Amino acid sequence: MTTLQESAPSKPLRQPALGVGTVAIITGLIAAFAVPALADDYWLSSIIIPTVIMGLAGIGLNLLMGYTGLVSIGSAAFMSIGAFSTYNLLLRAPFLPLPVVLIFAGLIAAIAGVIFGLPSLRIKGFYLGASTLGAQFLFEWLFTNFSWFSNDSQSLTISAPRLQILDYDLQSATGRYYLVIATTVLLIALAFAIVKSRVGREWMAIRDMDVAASVIGIRVARRKLLSFGISSFFLGIAGALWAFGYLGTSDAHAFNLDKSFQILFIVIIGGVATIFGNFLGAAFIVLTPILLHRLSLIIDLSFLGDQGALANLQHIIFGTIIIVLLIKEPDGLSSLGRRGVEALRSRARSSN
Repeated sequence: MTTLQESAPSKPLRQPALGVGTVAIITGLIAAFAVPALADDYWLSSIIIPTVIMGLAGIGLNLLMGYTGLVSIGSAAFMSIGAFSTYNLLLRAPFLPLPVVLIFAGLIAAIAGVIFGLPSLRIKGFYLGASTLGAQFLFEWLFTNFSWFSNDSQSLTISAPRLQILDYDLQSATGRYYLVIATTVLLIALAFAIVKSRVGREWMAIRDMDVAASVIGIRVARRKLLSFGISSFFLGIAGALWAFGYLGTSDAHAFNLDKSFQILFIVIIGGVATIFGNFLGAAFIVLTPILLHRLSLIIDLSFLGDQGALANLQHIIFGTIIIVLLIKEPDGLSSLGRRGVEALRSRARSSN
């Protein structure tokens, strides 16, 4: 008779010390904090910082859209709440440190998100998306017509107050980059923790079939409102970073409907129900117009006549690229990346 000891392998199987995902995260962190040593102020201020912030905003919408299956077309409204809340908290409560102000601003945006998420208890799909437009128009009107939110500024603009943490000045491009990247890393960790938790699993059950989720005991209404709140929390902090970490001076029109559609495109292009895919979508949204502009300078397009026609041509090309990408890769760039990694792994295994 064969005993357990006899049937067991003589040598324990080797387990990898670190998974591929962990290695990727560590590599990404090292690369992120090494960027200021390699990039100049233009790259930091005009390309890297907006890409990271828009990727963070994409995570906020993806938690709602990709993981819970709810639709929102008013994401920029909650970004504006975060921006104006941060401005007023720093102005009227200067004793509060910047990290605490960002958290409070995110919580204020979360409260607004829960309020505007109430229609999700009765409607879904396109109708829910249309109802969230109310937030977009309401807050843009509110911050434009009531000067109290901009400290009675005649131009209704808000300028970045002195950004500092523990007497460390963050006004420079490098300082603002570190503020943005540190905040984003913490929120990415929070997003992963939420998605892997019971809340995240219940969100995905609601996304797949909310009636079945209710039957098995999930409190669908609470989880939907929680999804709106957490999504708006991320968007509120992203809005504060966009206003003060990137633009420097902002107003309500910086968070218009176009910005909401940009965030929606980031989620669709990067891939729904993914975290890092949002940064691929953000890079596409930020870099593609810049590349098209560079190409227009290289190629002689003087026959178009004026800059307006050139700008329209760039928009047409940009829209065409998005359409082709969605047709060829409906699951987003993250799916394309996963398939590429799997192809490399299979090739490595076959070579061994």
